[in-house]
Amino acid sequence: MVTRVYALTDVGRTRKHNEDTFLVADLETGTPLDFTDGDHELTPDPHGLLFLVADGMGGAASGELASSMAGTIVLEALRQTWTSADPSPAAFAEALRDATVLANARIHQHARDNPAHRGMGTTATIAGLLGDHLFLVQVGDSRAYLVRDGAVQQLTKDQSLMQRLVEAGELTVEEAEVSERRNIILQALGPEAHVTIDLTHQQLRRGDTLILCSDGLSGMVRAPEIARTSNEEQDVRSICQRLIDRANQLGGPDNITVIAARFDGDALRAASHGDSFGYKTFPLAGTLNEETRAIPQEEFEHARSAKDHARLGAPEPVVEARRRAAQPVFLLLGVIALLAVIWFLFALFG
Repeated sequence: MVTRVYALTDVGRTRKHNEDTFLVADLETGTPLDFTDGDHELTPDPHGLLFLVADGMGGAASGELASSMAGTIVLEALRQTWTSADPSPAAFAEALRDATVLANARIHQHARDNPAHRGMGTTATIAGLLGDHLFLVQVGDSRAYLVRDGAVQQLTKDQSLMQRLVEAGELTVEEAEVSERRNIILQALGPEAHVTIDLTHQQLRRGDTLILCSDGLSGMVRAPEIARTSNEEQDVRSICQRLIDRANQLGGPDNITVIAARFDGDALRAASHGDSFGYKTFPLAGTLNEETRAIPQEEFEHARSAKDHARLGAPEPVVEARRRAAQPVFLLLGVIALLAVIWFLFALFG
């Protein structure tokens, strides 16, 4: 399997500072890639690859710092945990979750310790490649798209007010795209002490192209045009440059960042008509798609105290056993109550 990747960022036409950050790294060595001299052709190692786009907010200095911290902290956390771990898909998903949560905590604490950066934050769209699978972490409204056989699907879901209104049927997608409130996001790294990531996954096919971008691109260039550009350009460097040029042609009101990665090689299956791709949740504790775990019967049977049973809620077999054990007591109480009534009536009328 071969991955050819390029990343590019641009300040846009109206901003004075670039608060976006991108990062691409080989997770076997933990080394970020430099794109000064062009694109890179990689054969992923057992620990995979990392792709990240972050869009900072909070003013030039604060936003630029927040997005830069996101990339630095996520990569450093993965260096410390993931590169020494067994490279299994479940462990990879957990490592990506933990690295993102750590980045949120560190950015939030920095803002608390430095009043000049109070309110700083950043979006983060993070894609981790392991084997032929992508795992995607989403916080905010930067995006990941996948282009396959001329079609395009968004792999992430915006954590934004407009997305909520579209899902509730209050707005159409077209109305949301032109709304004055389209930049209101519901989550970011840094503003709050706790963050809950969205985690999705996607199996790759030969010829797939991954596009990660800030909303400086997705807010100006629609998905069909992104797909068309990807299909018309064989070179990932040309894809990035052409998409940024197009966003600037349309006004360039924001910073624009794009990562383009194309996947090829015999290790990948060819795409077929039966394939489905798009937003696919990956259930994992501590995410928006947390899987509810059924508590097994033996955990109740070995509860150490009545307090444990009260906290967990006793299952039906335990309740039934207690009911049977209490029946003689209830019968005796009934007999006593009956005798008391008879004695009361005898005393009253006798």
